[in-house]
Amino acid sequence: MTTTAPPRSAAPPTPPSPPSPGRRVLARLLRWWRQLTAMRTALVLLFLLAVASIPGSLLPQRSLSQSNVTQYLADNPTLGPWLDRLFLFDVFSSPWFAAIYLLLFISLIGCVLPRALEHGRSLTAPPPVAPRHLHRLPEHGELPTTLAGPAALDVVEEELRVRRFRVARREGRSGPEVSAEKGYLRETGNVLFHLSLLALLLGLAGGKMWGYEGSILVTEGQGFCNAFQQYDTYSAGPLVDSADLSPLCVDLADFQAEYEENLTAASYRADLSYELDGGEPVDTTIGVNDPLRIDGDRVYVTGHGYSPEFTVTLPDGTTFSDLSAPFLPADQGTMLSQGVLKLPDLGAGRTDQLAIEGFFAPTGVLQAGVVTSVDPRPLDPQVGIIVYTGYLGLDSGLAQSVYSLDQRLIDRGSLTEQARANLVVGESLTLPDGTVVTFSGYQQFAALQVSHDPGQVWVLGAAIAVLVGLLGMLLVRRERVFARVGPAPDGGGTVLSIGSLTRGSADTGPRFTALTDDLRTALAARAPASRPSAEEAPPS
Repeated sequence: MTTTAPPRSAAPPTPPSPPSPGRRVLARLLRWWRQLTAMRTALVLLFLLAVASIPGSLLPQRSLSQSNVTQYLADNPTLGPWLDRLFLFDVFSSPWFAAIYLLLFISLIGCVLPRALEHGRSLTAPPPVAPRHLHRLPEHGELPTTLAGPAALDVVEEELRVRRFRVARREGRSGPEVSAEKGYLRETGNVLFHLSLLALLLGLAGGKMWGYEGSILVTEGQGFCNAFQQYDTYSAGPLVDSADLSPLCVDLADFQAEYEENLTAASYRADLSYELDGGEPVDTTIGVNDPLRIDGDRVYVTGHGYSPEFTVTLPDGTTFSDLSAPFLPADQGTMLSQGVLKLPDLGAGRTDQLAIEGFFAPTGVLQAGVVTSVDPRPLDPQVGIIVYTGYLGLDSGLAQSVYSLDQRLIDRGSLTEQARANLVVGESLTLPDGTVVTFSGYQQFAALQVSHDPGQVWVLGAAIAVLVGLLGMLLVRRERVFARVGPAPDGGGTVLSIGSLTRGSADTGPRFTALTDDLRTALAARAPASRPSAEEAPPS
């Protein structure tokens, strides 16, 4: 008796070894990178960037006006410090805004550049292989012909080349076939649009990083130099230093404003004299849409107004003449303007200070004892002023506007009203202590803005490229046509199967019908004439 040993069971398979920690970290980073560079992520980041910009337009920003931020913090002692901790008064230089901006750049670069490289390779690649089932394409049809298969494909290839298709002919799995494609400019426009959008964002970022802008009111006969300390308001990029400003000085010689019949402003013209780096003065004229362009800077005129002039005569005979300050327009239609002239130093022996606050009316009339203006042109200049004496608070260390008085000083009694009056040119107001304030005339001022944006040309070029790419995406169709030949079911002749796939247009039926009609005509023209049968043969 033979004993058979039981069969050995197969050894269990060895479980795969777990990946190393380095491979796990690499896989996780790769997964994060793919998520970051997805187009959906780029759109989400672009939306977040727009949302993050909203607080910068609703809350005062330190880069534009430190005094407004200080006033907001004083008015909101509870909410203000919390907003400040969240950098909501420095939105565009905050870490979280920079993080969103940087992530958006990385996402766009990782999304667009590989797509552009892939499109570059497709420009030189032949059209794709025809699908096996042409009847599944949106547009398809069959054309019977008596031509042989190669001859029928010759007709198709010739017709497609006439229509500016790029054609590839090959032996496919289901027989001889032709693949054709055109409309590459559609994808080129798509890639150009996204690359230009990236360039546009880079240009804007460069302009914010290395650009600056300052605004100042300049009265006729006065001037300024390009320095942050002289501007009323200014903003500068984080990489801009005061030493980087161009050595430009500008003097305002004359200003003229022209008005339409309905008293709306038609044009502004400012006659300037400027010096660059201590050179010879150069005279020029600028307007609203005609700025001064020099050394990368642009000087715009953005508005105008009036600076009333006063003469102050103290009781001891000391006279201060040609005192003026810009009064800001409170009504653009009539140029009724409001402002203040501050005199912190009245000479030796005087410890008090003086301020003249009020309204200037280019064409003044009295309504219920209050001066107002009915015309923006200086036809009958008048002022309504209130004169204060006391302490102006200019050396208190607290920021205050040069165009208005600090109302808290008046409420505390630091400034005391001495007299008020409505004056025309030449009239005077005498204070209780014998000081005489005379309205001696007026000058015009121009609101000038100096801008330096190194990314301006870059942004302009990128914006034009964005439009060109968008036109390519909207106007160009991406079309693919496939054709294949096979024997007719009855064994007589050939059947030409043709299919079309079009992107970017919903109205593809007429185009495909026109193509098949032209192919049918061409195939019929190429077909050999049929020989007559014996019964129909003519007699010899």
